[in-house]
Amino acid sequence: MNILIRTDASNEIGSGHVMRCLTIAYHLQNFGHHVTFWMDPLLGHMIDLVEKLGYVVIQKEQSVDILIVDHYQLDMTWEQQMRKFARKIVVIDDLANRKHDCDLLLDQNVIANYEHRYDELVPIHCKKLLGPKYLIMRDEFIKERAKQTIRTGEVNRLLVFMGGSDPTNETMKVLQALTETTTAFQHVDIVVGMSNVYRTEIEDLCRQHHYSYHCQINYMAKLMSSTDFSIGAGGSTTWERCYVGLPSASTIVAHNQLESTEMAEQLSAIINLGWHEQVTSQTYVKLLDSLPSQGERIRHISEQGLKITASQDQPNPWLQEMVESHYD
Repeated sequence: MNILIRTDASNEIGSGHVMRCLTIAYHLQNFGHHVTFWMDPLLGHMIDLVEKLGYVVIQKEQSVDILIVDHYQLDMTWEQQMRKFARKIVVIDDLANRKHDCDLLLDQNVIANYEHRYDELVPIHCKKLLGPKYLIMRDEFIKERAKQTIRTGEVNRLLVFMGGSDPTNETMKVLQALTETTTAFQHVDIVVGMSNVYRTEIEDLCRQHHYSYHCQINYMAKLMSSTDFSIGAGGSTTWERCYVGLPSASTIVAHNQLESTEMAEQLSAIINLGWHEQVTSQTYVKLLDSLPSQGERIRHISEQGLKITASQDQPNPWLQEMVESHYD
């Protein structure tokens, strides 16, 4: 089949949509399907990365068997216009704030009423794949998941990843906090994406303080598996951390992260630090200072993350559903 993925990345949008679409593309390609990306050349677009991985990137519609849409700015009106170019339309969403004209909808997040919140937003015939059973996971995470056990609660290794673009500059806040905390770490990993406009300054600070600096990596699962605790942004990486049992604290850096972060907190799967404008370097200092005395809580967070994302009989069950949607 010919499959077209419509998504975008930018310094403002971030990299999350493109990264999960690359995971989808990888698995579909392994099934023998031909995948093309449709992306606009926005500031911080990540087109170079997508092309480097072997995909053709275009800037217009083309006739395909399946059109996959992962884009907050597109809705039913645009999707209806695409019907003449695509036999089936698949939507990846997590906002449930607009109507869609699609044949399959995938939302991997756990939030209140997640089983029914799209009932009035998609056609009756649309198949809905909802909740953590349908996590979009790269092979590296599936492999690491098989090795995971509940963390002990002791924190010697720290991982900081605030998303690919980190538009609110949380990484710099954490780096400042690390210079002030009373907690000593044996090892600190700082991860950024290519669209992080502060990455040069961050790399310099990491070099000064002997932290390990990583930019646009393809070994995140291995890094998460070797870490005791993480500080990150809300969003899809929250569930990646949970999937490998990594206890973490999350800062909400975008409105679309609000509901899922609050739900993860209610499920005791993370520490919710709150909305980024209220989170300062002192917020991170307080968190870091508290870690040595929170061993039991940290262990429980690890346990809950693994429980919520319990492995299914078939990893990435959304894949077969997506392919089969073409033949329905």
